[in-house]
Amino acid sequence: MGYFYAWHFSKWKRFLYIVLFALIASVVIWSESTGSFSVFSSSDEPAAFVKGNSKENDIALTFNISWGEKKVFDILKQLENHDVQATFFVSGEWAERHPDILEKIKENNHELGMLGYRYKSYLEQEIDKVKKDILYAKEIFKKLGYEKITLMRAPSGHINKEIIKLAEEQGLKVVHWRVDADDWENPGTQKIVDTIMKETSNGDVILLHASDSVKQTAKALETILPGLKEKGFQFVSVSELYNQAHSKSKLAE
Repeated sequence: MGYFYAWHFSKWKRFLYIVLFALIASVVIWSESTGSFSVFSSSDEPAAFVKGNSKENDIALTFNISWGEKKVFDILKQLENHDVQATFFVSGEWAERHPDILEKIKENNHELGMLGYRYKSYLEQEIDKVKKDILYAKEIFKKLGYEKITLMRAPSGHINKEIIKLAEEQGLKVVHWRVDADDWENPGTQKIVDTIMKETSNGDVILLHASDSVKQTAKALETILPGLKEKGFQFVSVSELYNQAHSKSKLAE
């Protein structure tokens, strides 16, 4: 009988350890999810920017464009109707083909970032080819009159530390996102609205698309834009969100 009690106690002790470990892990995950997701590179740790200051109500709405010339106008119209500034990440290849649309985006006081030149995953290419793609994209944007672009998003968001470091060596800040409604899959207008409205929090970078593949995004914006404003959020450019958070980070140090 003594052996039974010893085994029983050992079993419960092991169970309590597991529960305690799970509780600690949950607290860590919760604290990270409610804290600031500002990510700034250091000399040792290159990182992408995904979130600004969680104590401020500023958010950055971003759109990726790699092909098409129709849906972007519907999206620009919604942004204009609701007086919202956004940041557009476009591929150099698309920009080269649609300089008039690029000009329209800038005329509406939206910010520009780049998606490299050709929209192809950087993780599927050798690093020297990635460098050539970035350099060629910079050359194209310069020829089009946008040589001061400092923001880059990797095609499909596929990045690693080597790619981030390479981009930073070219004077570019790599921008990722915190909220993604997968609108390019056209999951339904209400689904896009629900995802954005539920998941957006202070300092977030939100990802949407403006290529012709999106069929429901413009309609979703009719609800999303005033809805986020009603919740107290303020739309700013990615650069403004970054600079605000980076400034506060420096002061905290």
